[in-house]
Amino acid sequence: MLMGSRLSGARFVVVAALALFAFAAEAAVGLTVIAGGDGDGLVTVFYPSASQALPVARGPFTLEVALNGTPLHGNARLIVVSHGSGGSPLVHADLARALVEQGFVVAMPEHVGDNYKDTSKVGPESWKRRPAEVSRTIDAVGRDPRFAPLLALDKVGMFGMSAGGHTALTLAGGRWSPARLKEHCEAHIAEDFQGCVGLATRLTGGLFDGWKKSVALWVIRHRMDDGEWYAYTDPRISAIIAAVPYAADFDMGSLAKPRVPVALVTARQDKWLLPRFHSDAVLQTCKLCTRLADFPNGGHGALLSPFPPGLSGLLAELLDDPPGFDRAALPEAERRIAAFFSSHLLP
Repeated sequence: MLMGSRLSGARFVVVAALALFAFAAEAAVGLTVIAGGDGDGLVTVFYPSASQALPVARGPFTLEVALNGTPLHGNARLIVVSHGSGGSPLVHADLARALVEQGFVVAMPEHVGDNYKDTSKVGPESWKRRPAEVSRTIDAVGRDPRFAPLLALDKVGMFGMSAGGHTALTLAGGRWSPARLKEHCEAHIAEDFQGCVGLATRLTGGLFDGWKKSVALWVIRHRMDDGEWYAYTDPRISAIIAAVPYAADFDMGSLAKPRVPVALVTARQDKWLLPRFHSDAVLQTCKLCTRLADFPNGGHGALLSPFPPGLSGLLAELLDDPPGFDRAALPEAERRIAAFFSSHLLP
């Protein structure tokens, strides 16, 4: 009986592998844009498509996709991807492709006031709104007549990078506070300067560094005096990946036992969000979390793919690849991300 069970299981694996091979050979990557809900921005959707893929220009990128192509039934699961501050969904197009090739539909909200077109709400104002935007993204995809018949939304995956990683940790059950951020910056303004001030300015080792730190702390103390704890969860989200997340403002105890499986992607050379204050601090507290991938020579922008061209100034300094980083490592990281979601969302 046991031998028969083993043979049956092996036969199932072979059949499943052949079905996946046939699916991958048949499907192109579809791309469409749908409306968000409740004043949210547009949602970019990548999905398996039966239509032909062609080169499509989107901003500075050319993507090989089936624009508004006919959706093809994949594995019935949705992944929501949350971009970083001032970011764009398109810088995660290569990750979306890797997920679509495994049968997932991938939805990317453009976060209100915190995207490449509008940075008026960057920081805590956006962080308060972002988790609900993720929920409404799930709702928006579920309402779309093209995708509703193809998806089961009881188990959804969520990936977020940087500020999107902050969103991911919130949805994992973490609670955060602007006042906690103020405490962190008061204690570590010199070490985690960019994490506290973003792109406003930088320390250069010059005579004005002391003045910059003093002004930064004055602003932080006046803007981050909100002591309320913020939290938000969605029971449909069943597996979460946080990549180089902003995390210094979290009550780390709230992340010790996340409500769903959580994995992190880290980069040792991240100069924007130093790992010891952010991603490593989460992993030190959360013994149930997994370090899914780590880039020893990677910077904060390691996971941006395609990488946005033409960056300059401080933004380029913080996002450009450090010397020695090989982008050939990205496909393997994307495969691990897809495998993590498959293991937790599929039967």
